[in-house]
Formats: sequence, structure tokens, C-alpha cells
Amino acid sequence: MRWKEQLLSLTPYQPGKSIEAVKKQFNLEKIVKLASNENPFGCSESAQTALQSNQTSFAIYPDGYATNLREKLASFLQVEEQELILGNGSDNLIQIISRALLHPNASTVMADPTFSQYKHNAVIEGAIIKEIPLVNGEHDLDSMLAAIDDQTNVVWVCSPNNPTGKYIPENKLVPFLEKVPSHILVVLDEAYYEYVVADDYYDSIKLTRKFNNLIVLRTFSKIYGLAALRIGYGVANPAIIKALEPAREPFNVNSLGQLAASAAIDDQQFVKECREKNRQGLAQFYEFCEQHHLEYYPTQTNFILIDFKVDGDKVFQYLQERGYIVRSGKPLGFPTSIRITVGSREQNEGVLKVLSEFLGAN
Repeated sequence: MRWKEQLLSLTPYQPGKSIEAVKKQFNLEKIVKLASNENPFGCSESAQTALQSNQTSFAIYPDGYATNLREKLASFLQVEEQELILGNGSDNLIQIISRALLHPNASTVMADPTFSQYKHNAVIEGAIIKEIPLVNGEHDLDSMLAAIDDQTNVVWVCSPNNPTGKYIPENKLVPFLEKVPSHILVVLDEAYYEYVVADDYYDSIKLTRKFNNLIVLRTFSKIYGLAALRIGYGVANPAIIKALEPAREPFNVNSLGQLAASAAIDDQQFVKECREKNRQGLAQFYEFCEQHHLEYYPTQTNFILIDFKVDGDKVFQYLQERGYIVRSGKPLGFPTSIRITVGSREQNEGVLKVLSEFLGAN
């Protein structure tokens, strides 16, 4: 087979072991997963009710235009339907953008470390990849601008950033957007947008009206608690959406996901409550870190990156053997850290108790 050379050395995305696999491996009755930044409180009852009352035939293809969801989103965001593109999670939209704009003669600029799928898709397309190291966990926007050249087609900006949780304030983002050449697409990934409480965060939807080369990506996988149904969306100038649509595969948004997401939008009280519980959970982690003199990044997301000054895999393994699945910082670019999803109060108390035991034994 004449595979693309880049595929032969590219490692597939590693989602981590399943709960059942960890139970079996360590003979545990209960596992708490705090690794993938899922919502510990599930999804809205409105979404559950919509799914339970579903009359959709599984033999029928989904609505390829996602009409009901598109209309609901457009109304909620106060945008036109032509400003929206739907995806099988925002990962799918990253893939579509890469397919549409990246090739061996094109370059792309991104932070390092950041969400792995920007680089992953760029590698598949054979693009020239320019990774700009973070500074104190934040995007180095000036260096990213300096890395742009005549071959640059896409600039990736993750705010809040994964895995650090740091965001870009409006007074830094807007000047950056003003300096990016208008023919280069800026992808602003806001997977954790609904968790943000910072006063100086920007209104990204309004920015898409000011900057015709900006697309904003969001998802229903995080605070909305619909990760299993894979629903993401992008907002941009209609010209961008029109150009991207041919690269989107047909029927890429499943029927159940469309139904649940449409219902979830109506329950913003659930979103508000989850955001408040998340801040309370973060306070538990902040207090723990201060008590044990551990370095961490203050975060605007539902996860926290904590530096234990030892091999991150060692902390990861210690927790896993005791029923808690987190993410080692090693594959995330922070080899002595772990990234922990904020859980319920009880889940947080449990993992922090085990971490205290780890610190006492090391």
C-alpha cells in the first residue's frame, strides 16, 4: 500500500483506558474518571427527556442540514443560519478546516502545548507546522505573529487553552486579530467557553462580525454533558462557512445528537448551575495546592494542571491503582504534572485524599 508517509509515524489519539478495563486490571469495584473533562453532573433533564421521547427511525439518515438545531443555535447566538457549520464534535470541524486549507505547501501556526488535534491533522495533510512555546501557560501571541509567513493558511488559538486552562483577555486578543493578514484563517477554539467567568474575556461571536477571517469553535461535549453524542459547531462569516461546507462529509451530525443539543440549549439554568459548581470544585483544588505548596495554573475551565515535581506517570499510576483516572501531563507537554477534571464535591474530596496520601509517601 502506498500510504501517506506521515501516517506511518503518526500515533493515533490515545483516549486512555476505559472504566471497565481499569476495574478489571486492578480488581476495583468503583472507578472515578476525571481524565477527559466531561461534565460530572451529566446533561440537562431537558436533553434526557428529548432523547427518551425520541420517535426518530434509526433506519433514516440524519437531517444533513441539522435544520432544527441550526435554527435553535442561530436564535440563541443571535447569528444567521449561514454563519454556522455543524460537526461531529469540534474535533470534526478541526479536521474539516485542515482538509480545506492545509497541504504540503502551506504552513500553520499554533501554541505548544495546546490541543493535540491541530498538529495531528496538520501532519496528516503534510503541512509545515510552526509550534510556538507557551509563556507561563499562555499563548505567546507576538511570537505567533512573527511565525506567520507567505505560506501560512491557518492560525490556531485555543482559549481557554488545553491543557493549561489559561485564557486570552480581550485586550490581547483583539490587537492580535488586527495584525493577522486577512487571507489567513484564525481558528478560535472555545471548547470550554461556558465555564469562563473572567471579566476581561471577549465576545467571540461579535468578533466574527469584525474579523472576516475568524471562525469560533464550540462544543456540546463539555458543560452541556453530551460528549457521547458528538456535537460541535463553528461560527464565522458566511463566506468562510460556504467555502468549508464541501469539505464536510454528508450527514456528519447524528439524529440523536441534534435532538439532545436542541433541547439542551433551552436549559441555560443547568449550564449556570454547572458553572457555579465547577468554580466551587476548583476552590477545593486551589486550597489543596496552597496547603501543599504545589504549583498550578489558575484555570477558566473544568480541569486543573498541577505540578507535583515528579514523573507525571507515577502520580497517574498511583491514582489509577486506587480508583481514580486522571491524565498524566507527560503526553500533554508537562512531564511532572497531572491534569485533573473537576468532579463533584465528593469526587474532588476523594481524589484529593489519595493525592495527600501520595505526597505523604513521597
